[in-house]
Amino acid sequence: MKKILVTGALGQIGSELTMKLRDIYGRDNVVASSRRKKEGQESIIESGPFEIVEVTDGKQISEAVKKYKINTIVHLAALLSAVGEHDPQKAWNINMNGLYNVLEVAREENCAVFTPSSIAAFGPSTPKDKTPQDTIQRPETMYGVTKVAGEILSDYYFKKFGVDTRGVRFPGLISYDTLPGGGTTDYAVHIYYEAIKHKKYTCYIQKGTYMDMMYMPDALHAIVSLMEADPDKLIHRNAFNISAMSFEPEDIYGEIKNNIPEFTMDYDVDPVRQAIADSWPNSLDDTAAREEWGWKPEYDLPKMTVDMLTKLADKLKK
Repeated sequence: MKKILVTGALGQIGSELTMKLRDIYGRDNVVASSRRKKEGQESIIESGPFEIVEVTDGKQISEAVKKYKINTIVHLAALLSAVGEHDPQKAWNINMNGLYNVLEVAREENCAVFTPSSIAAFGPSTPKDKTPQDTIQRPETMYGVTKVAGEILSDYYFKKFGVDTRGVRFPGLISYDTLPGGGTTDYAVHIYYEAIKHKKYTCYIQKGTYMDMMYMPDALHAIVSLMEADPDKLIHRNAFNISAMSFEPEDIYGEIKNNIPEFTMDYDVDPVRQAIADSWPNSLDDTAAREEWGWKPEYDLPKMTVDMLTKLADKLKK
């Protein structure tokens, strides 16, 4: 039976993944952790074990692993791209030292580790369309640098110490449940909120800027599927490209307008986030994930938009 510790459990991915894992493996077998409690996250904190864990403190991670007899760590605690550019030193400390501490505890306590990478691991010299699984990676953000380093470090711990490390390169993630935490692709979440609340949106990413995106249910499915995959079939392990849809702001605007005809959108481009977006791929080739562990997304842009607007409208009524 898996006994799972989730770091960053109150973040955008963690808040939904923790509940899904508790549904699958049992509430007492999934320990949520965060550096502090957050208002509005009582359902996660109270629906199963919860621990305060600062990932830059390896002792706190080790104590939680030993206390609950953890055998799998899902490491999500990180600073995202846009936030990381405002404080790159803090981003390095949390993203790299946090991962190192998790891997060291996993080595000592014989735990498997899942930790996500990102499209931010690529840079402007990477092929932009159908970006290959194995290609040049020269990111220009601290977040991207930590993701490339994290992929390599996780590979090292597998090859050197036999730690069962696994991970995917997430595209931008879209969710109606939890607001994102400072990423470049966040516009694709905010646009739905503004469409419902105000029938208009000012986009900080320029029209014509394509980025890979994914609906959160597909992202959660990817994590569980890779965690459960046959290790003998995994070649890439810590850096699987996964893809669901690629669109630019006008595409998502058009889909929302099909459902909310009065919706309007204009632009006020943020040069920092635009520069980050311009350095990333337009779309990813996820053939390796499909072949090695059967990855297949369920949602495209039209299907996601209908579900997102329906679920979000219900949420905002409450």
